[in-house]
Amino acid sequence: MSKIVVIDDSQLMRSLLRHMLTHAGHEVEIWEDVTAMEIPERIAVAHPDLIITDYQMPGCNGLTVARMARKARPELPVIVVTATRDPAVADALKRIDVTCILHKPLREEELLEALRQVL
Repeated sequence: MSKIVVIDDSQLMRSLLRHMLTHAGHEVEIWEDVTAMEIPERIAVAHPDLIITDYQMPGCNGLTVARMARKARPELPVIVVTATRDPAVADALKRIDVTCILHKPLREEELLEALRQVL
């Protein structure tokens, strides 16, 4: 069982991800309204095996989450979930070594396959 942190501004997506991940046997911790400056400290306290974050969120988007996670623990896998199919966004995420980019609508099989590859 892995400990997975989910960061998403949508209650529906948080619930959906929690359901899929717990059903697959993982421990899930939800972070709501997180700021960029909080991320390294929260990672140090939580010791997650993986972060799954939405890309488009007010305040602290998925690129910022991934960048701050890399500063805190460079080896920590980060999966970004996005509805955006903008090549510039994908390039920016790849440049900071985001582990995986998944697109909405998110299918459970796709998420579980990404987890098998990442964990």
